Amino acid sequence: MRSGGQLNARLVANLRALHLPAVRESFEAEAVRALQESLSYEHYLLAVSDREVEARQQNRTARLLRESRLPLEKTLETFDLKRLPRKVAVQFQTLLDGTFLDRRENILAFGNPGSGKTHLLCALGHELVRRGRRVLFAPCALLVQELLIAKRDLKLARVLKRLGGYDAILVDDIGYVQQSREEMEVLFALLADRYERGSVLLTSNLPFSKWEAIFKDPMTTAAAIDRLVHHSVILELNLSSFRLEESHRKGRGKKEDA
Repeated sequence: MRSGGQLNARLVANLRALHLPAVRESFEAEAVRALQESLSYEHYLLAVSDREVEARQQNRTARLLRESRLPLEKTLETFDLKRLPRKVAVQFQTLLDGTFLDRRENILAFGNPGSGKTHLLCALGHELVRRGRRVLFAPCALLVQELLIAKRDLKLARVLKRLGGYDAILVDDIGYVQQSREEMEVLFALLADRYERGSVLLTSNLPFSKWEAIFKDPMTTAAAIDRLVHHSVILELNLSSFRLEESHRKGRGKKEDA
């Protein structure tokens, strides 16, 4: 007859072989609790399996967050939702469940510099990650350079396929840096590749009427806009600059303390 120590060692070895680290860490404490509370075998098994499921969910969320490259500080908790126009606030609430990703809908946020559009979409991205969705945050200028390098190395199709594995790609500040024709072509290739296959979350200071400055050609501009708008939610943040308001508040505070 095996001793308690031998049984525990055998159980630990089995749990390690089965890759159940949370069960391995908690089974002894849960066994003591089950004995004290006269829990059934089924309740004990549920308790340790709950620990494993919870740990795996936390690990997956942490991995998805690292992979997303989302700014860690731009979350829903750090965004002042009261600043949003009522229509945008209502629209935003409907997006938090992430079902728009299943419909391959795009989210297009327009507004003045400093109006909070990047923070708002990043906050949405964090909520999507918490729901187990694959999200990638990419400043437009850096994303375009990555695509240009892939095209130069004859790997553009491979990179587009990799990007296709994301539920949502957040392209930040499109049009902030004026693209050359070659840059425009790879950006359009990405938008065309994701059309009705994956969601694009996009921020821009430029209204559609000025997008010809991005894509250089009227037909290409119209095609890009058509692909983005066909299945989309448009958020118009016609707000004053949050950064400017914050600067003014700090300035007033310093004067009062003087």
